Amino acid sequence: MIEKEAAIDRREFLYKSAAFSIGSLLGFNSFSCAFACDTSACEPRIALIIDDIGFSKSRLDMFLEIETTMTFAVLPRLPMSLSLAEKIHSLGYEIMLHQPMEPADGNVNPGPGAVYVGDDEDKIGMVLDENIAEIPFATGINNHMGSRFTECKREMTDVIRTIKGKGLFFVDSLTTNHSTGYQTAKSLNVAAARRNIFLDTILDVSVIMRELEKLKIRALKAGSAIGIGHPFPETAKAIGLFRASLIDSNIQMVNISSIMAP
Repeated sequence: MIEKEAAIDRREFLYKSAAFSIGSLLGFNSFSCAFACDTSACEPRIALIIDDIGFSKSRLDMFLEIETTMTFAVLPRLPMSLSLAEKIHSLGYEIMLHQPMEPADGNVNPGPGAVYVGDDEDKIGMVLDENIAEIPFATGINNHMGSRFTECKREMTDVIRTIKGKGLFFVDSLTTNHSTGYQTAKSLNVAAARRNIFLDTILDVSVIMRELEKLKIRALKAGSAIGIGHPFPETAKAIGLFRASLIDSNIQMVNISSIMAP
């Protein structure tokens, strides 16, 4: 029996290796979706992150009423941060810490619990430890603002090392095209992903729907796609309409943790 199972494993390995080679030649992003996977693994996946949770219960409720899979990124040290995180967790949704980081515009305040360029390793670790402790259900972290901070490799390395020590993943919100966050996480063997589309830079339902359709096209091509939105009524309405349009499709709405790159 062991020898038979070993033979099967060898055949499966050779089959997948061949599939990978063929898939690479044909330009597939993932050989698993081209040849060697079951149906569920091949289904395109969309992960939506709703940032800036912590200010308003009513704004959160708009998204909870949609009843679809989403991940909520909670800001630290706000009056409602913990209570809203507890509510989200009790309903079975995934939570991240939405970690404030220094923006490029020095006149913009990233909010309480932020980290800044020039902070030493001990200070960065202490701030993150305190923020993570306040959001005890968080499975990962993404950056709030951070267009200056995420460009600084030394500071981002300190952040990622703290994340790694907590067993969390990192999502780079890509608030700057020069962010070092994703690559730093990968270099330190931390599960990571990066945002593909900001959904609601223009607060109009029809515009947000178009961004969601772009996300859908990307998921169909690449196998998965990540969109970030914010707690606006227009965003909630668009996501509700978009979710209804997927009912007869094979596209899955998933937690961000399910499409992390190891």
